[in-house]
Amino acid sequence: MGFSLFLSKDKPQNKRDRSSALDSEAINDTDGGIVELNQTNQEFNSNGSIDSLKKNTVHSTNDFVELDETELEISELDDEALVEKLPPDVAELPKIVRESVTLDDDPTIPVFTFRYILLSLIFIPPGAFIDTLNSYRTTSAAYSIFFVQVTSHYLGKLLARVLPNKEINCYFFKFNLNPGPWSIKENVLVTLTAASGATSNQGTTAISIADLFYNDVTNPAVALFFMWCINLTGFSFAAIARNFLLYDPKFIWPKALMQSSLFNSMKRADSNKVEGSKQMKVFFYAILGMCIWTFFPEFIFPMTSSLAFLCWVAPRNSVANFIGSGMGGMGFLNISLDWSNITSSVMLSPYWTLCIQFAAFVLSCWVLIPAVKWGNLSSFKAGLMSNRLFTAEGKAYPTTDLMIREGKHIYFNETAYEIHGPLHMGAQQAWTIFFDYAAYVSAITWIALFGRDDILQAWRKFKSRYWEVKNSENSTEKFTSVSEIYTDRLNKIQSAYPDVPLWWYGALFAVTFVVLITIFATGHMFIPWYTYLVALGFGVLIVVPLGYLYAISNFEVAIGAFNELIFGLMIQGKAGGKHPASASSYGAIAGDAWYFARNMLQDQKIGHYMHINPRHVFWSQLIGQLFGVPFNYLALRWAIDTKRDYLNGTVTDPLRQWSAQSIQNYNTMAVQYVLLGPTRLFSTAYNKPIPFGFLFGAVAPVVIYGLHRLFPRAKFNLWNVTVFSAAMSGFYGNLSTGNISKIIVGTISMFYFFRYRHKVWAKYNFLLAAAFDTGLNLAILLIFIFFSAGKRTTMPHWWGNNAESVERCFAL
Repeated sequence: MGFSLFLSKDKPQNKRDRSSALDSEAINDTDGGIVELNQTNQEFNSNGSIDSLKKNTVHSTNDFVELDETELEISELDDEALVEKLPPDVAELPKIVRESVTLDDDPTIPVFTFRYILLSLIFIPPGAFIDTLNSYRTTSAAYSIFFVQVTSHYLGKLLARVLPNKEINCYFFKFNLNPGPWSIKENVLVTLTAASGATSNQGTTAISIADLFYNDVTNPAVALFFMWCINLTGFSFAAIARNFLLYDPKFIWPKALMQSSLFNSMKRADSNKVEGSKQMKVFFYAILGMCIWTFFPEFIFPMTSSLAFLCWVAPRNSVANFIGSGMGGMGFLNISLDWSNITSSVMLSPYWTLCIQFAAFVLSCWVLIPAVKWGNLSSFKAGLMSNRLFTAEGKAYPTTDLMIREGKHIYFNETAYEIHGPLHMGAQQAWTIFFDYAAYVSAITWIALFGRDDILQAWRKFKSRYWEVKNSENSTEKFTSVSEIYTDRLNKIQSAYPDVPLWWYGALFAVTFVVLITIFATGHMFIPWYTYLVALGFGVLIVVPLGYLYAISNFEVAIGAFNELIFGLMIQGKAGGKHPASASSYGAIAGDAWYFARNMLQDQKIGHYMHINPRHVFWSQLIGQLFGVPFNYLALRWAIDTKRDYLNGTVTDPLRQWSAQSIQNYNTMAVQYVLLGPTRLFSTAYNKPIPFGFLFGAVAPVVIYGLHRLFPRAKFNLWNVTVFSAAMSGFYGNLSTGNISKIIVGTISMFYFFRYRHKVWAKYNFLLAAAFDTGLNLAILLIFIFFSAGKRTTMPHWWGNNAESVERCFAL
């Protein structure tokens, strides 16, 4: 395929075309729900992008775009004057992107190199193994992608110094061991490959449940191909949304922007730029500071992880303790100084998203919980903040009594169900499921109402450009890249690279489809073959709505409860045995159709920001999966073969580490949805209101849309029902600490500094977010190695680590 020669410099038609998708002030004119930057009285920040703009040439295609440096002299101008001063194709980019991404490129830099392959093979195995083991442990050692991002950069520079400049000629291909200086593009590709492969796999859950609790061992070849194919199916589903959500500059993908900011800071530091070196010093100091501090809330001084002020005032008052505790109570006025309870999401997400999440927390923990505990909101008060199942008397439900095993088949025990009675859920778990259902449906309703103009506009652009080339009289003109459709600088640069052909995604899907349908049709992996088709259908339905929300807000909706409900509805009336592991098999397929589509799209966006060939990004994802999945399986087999009695509950681990509590929770949910079935589950008066979550998710966005149309200046389109519902469903168990800390940090970062100290925000916000996460993960890894990997060592009890209650809530 040839390179595009289209270098349109048409000026944006309106202010909206060159504004950002990340502020809480101005809303776009088309009711699309995109939040844009308020550009009033903010200066364009010289965070590396001005340096790149002042270059004489920009490698955007085979032609060069000449820049007049006089256009780019930045003085004391307000944003409106500055935007008019910029070249039109640069002004089209959101301000937050202009501040974080370099706008020059050299397409001749080698990227897919021997050094890239070598470093990928070094970083994938430990990440895939450790991340899989985490699902069986109570505490775990995190494997940070930022660790890979930073470490691989310096290892790559070392390889560039020590490897010989020697060409290796194999029979089918040849390559150079050391083609030149280490490039940031190689660093990007190593990081993306590790992000794909150095992680856990949802397929291990079903395999583990079957083996641990029902002694059904999955054939190793079946297990490997199942684990490969569910993830690769998600990659193929990225094709559904990429033309809508990837190339349009209004979709900024905040997490991709954060990683790109770190890459560019490392690149500037390598160029001996004073500003880049200063940024990297701040980055490493922040890592060191967060790493040292994390030892306090996580080990030395656990009290700092949940500062329950009401418990200090009345340490023996049960009411005050319940209201103030963040570990077993409502978390009122509770502050956490543990970054693991805050995370970098509060420094990436738009401020309106953070406000909605905090409002959901307030409603859930400060309104509904006391209304159940001390009011008449619910007649069933047992297990208020528990995710276990109960009898009507409030006792733990003996779910294993509901199973009858006959050979390889498991049947529902009607007699035991009549003896023990209907299942009851704790009140918080009940409204968690209610809002889980609401979030799924509202994502579709919301995009149909608020996002349709953006999606239709992207589709019309793609269609018009495609037919323009197809019907062109110039027979040599080819439609090589969707980037040709857009006129902003980043898309001009990317148009130098051929796009990933649609047939690549189609071929990937076809291969995975044949393999998976064969697995299910031959009776493996526990689900009927037709349910696989339904899982694919729901995956197609949800990729664009959830991708739309994630691309503008960095908010991800969990869809597990909905998937397991749908599977339960499909099989509840069928004769024959129903294996509890089947729900996890179905959920892995339907879930990964979205989760891995998101991963592919986000990594493609990083490639877009860093000027990487999209085909290289595509293959990096496949390489990551190819090498990562075998290590996922090896970790699974090692854990089950060596820790089986601990994991299935036969013997209690003396270190309390190998508990497999997440696996056991999935098994309990499987009994609920697979054996009992949704009809029985929701037949009781107590559980009947839960399915009305679907109605709420369908109707609430319509109400908000009506209010928005009636009062367009009131910003009702910021009242995102999907974010609210997903946040309402996100409070598991009795941990309610950290939410006040989140809104405080978010207000400082995404409101105060973003609006009033924007130059400082643009230079350091994304770097600090990455540094804090890296420091946290490094500290947790060190704590795991020092105190949990072998013999477990506990911190001696003292005032800040009280044996009875680290919060000093002694009456809870």
